[in-house]
Amino acid sequence: MAGILNPLAARSRTRQSALAWILEAFERDATYMHKRMFGCDAAYIDGNLCVVVADRDEPWNGVLVCTSQDRHAALIADVPALQPHPVLGKWLYVSQHDAGFEAATASITSLILERDPRIGVEPKPRTRRSKTR
Repeated sequence: MAGILNPLAARSRTRQSALAWILEAFERDATYMHKRMFGCDAAYIDGNLCVVVADRDEPWNGVLVCTSQDRHAALIADVPALQPHPVLGKWLYVSQHDAGFEAATASITSLILERDPRIGVEPKPRTRRSKTR
């Protein structure tokens, strides 16, 4: 039947991560914005992308901390469970299977709410693609 959407397929496209509860810490912040990103949930504070939570297969099963590589050592010193993400090496990551996941998540959310300058990246503006003839 053409034109009828599969309700299960539509639900899977909008499914929130099982780790979306982590983002609840930001809901009282007036600058907080939630976006879906590649099937994950992303948190923006003050317009900067701060964290992405994902509940997929490793290495997409935990919290990705959006930062730059020059800030890795300092953040890892403060939150030892963090490690460079194996695919997106510019960001840090803690797997939800890590023994220190909950403590690391609490530390990360606190740092974000305190506006730690080591966390957060400015999103690149979207460019419009020109139509080809």
